[in-house]
Amino acid sequence: MATNFLSLTAPGVAGLQPYQPGKPVEELEREYGVSNAIKLASNENPLGPGKRALDAMRLAEQEVSRYPDGNGFNLKKILADQLDVKRHHITLGNGSSEILELVARTFVMPENQVIFSQHAFAVYPILTQAVGAEAVVTPAKNWGHDLDAMRDAVTDRTRLIFVANPNNPTGTWLNSDQLYGFLASIPDHVLVLVDEAYFEFVEEEEYPNSINWIDEFPNLIVTRTFSKIHGLAGLRIGYGISHSDIADLLNRVRQPFNSNSLALAAAEAALLDSDHIKKSVEINSAGLRQLMSAFEKMGLNYIPSVGNFICVEFDQSGLEVYEALLHKGVIVRPVGVYGMPHHLRVTVGTEEENNRFIQALGEVLS
Repeated sequence: MATNFLSLTAPGVAGLQPYQPGKPVEELEREYGVSNAIKLASNENPLGPGKRALDAMRLAEQEVSRYPDGNGFNLKKILADQLDVKRHHITLGNGSSEILELVARTFVMPENQVIFSQHAFAVYPILTQAVGAEAVVTPAKNWGHDLDAMRDAVTDRTRLIFVANPNNPTGTWLNSDQLYGFLASIPDHVLVLVDEAYFEFVEEEEYPNSINWIDEFPNLIVTRTFSKIHGLAGLRIGYGISHSDIADLLNRVRQPFNSNSLALAAAEAALLDSDHIKKSVEINSAGLRQLMSAFEKMGLNYIPSVGNFICVEFDQSGLEVYEALLHKGVIVRPVGVYGMPHHLRVTVGTEEENNRFIQALGEVLS
């Protein structure tokens, strides 16, 4: 008799549905018979990596036969200097999503609860279920985090709270006073992970730099990534900043060579490429204005965003609009899995890509 491997899995894993990434361009062109498709689905930087990162990767290619620096000394040094933290506060990850996983695996047990908001990043419930903990989902407020509701949900069993700032997929954000007051109200036994994957895109004056609060709140963990503004999504590298005791525990669980040589080299160079970062922010700001203006002309509601994406609402199923756009060679992201069946999330592209999406959307809705 064949073995039923499902019966052998950990309780939290058996019922999991895997995270669904955005559809690749190659897959769309193959399935739908279209060409020159564009992808505005995965919140990637339309400019790609900067020249300094590309040059660094080419140099690093010569040493790919050797294992990378398992401690990421050079990258941690640059991060420590730029962020005004110590190297022992830093944990490097295979994307910032690995840091989320390391935190859950290290600190959350089946008897614990994990709190996150409605419409928050889909990885939070996946990680919670995988470790067998109880997910506590608090209702959103104006599509964003209701910090009062999250605070009220804390119990003796709560071990971890995920806060995305800005939030994916809604693009909503929390200001300094709101987030600081929330952190000050959370008991010490509860870890608060502030996910700042889109930190560099935000231009609001009241948007906080949560890393500045690490010393004041030892239970705070902040994660960031090189996948977004730095254009290195394919290399999978990110990092977490935390109290040194937390970082030490995370590094006990972390695999020794989780950050590859090309990723380390590119990330080091990307941090020093201020021109590419500045240009990426400018392109994104202009693109957001371009998309919002188009939505307003079409009479469509949207959620104001400070990230490199925006959610737009339709009177019909968002999935139907998504499918129609695929036939026109435009990939965006349906967000029904986030409890938003009438919305689509659109990544900000270049001016040309945005125009192509706007034209295709107009044709679909006409």
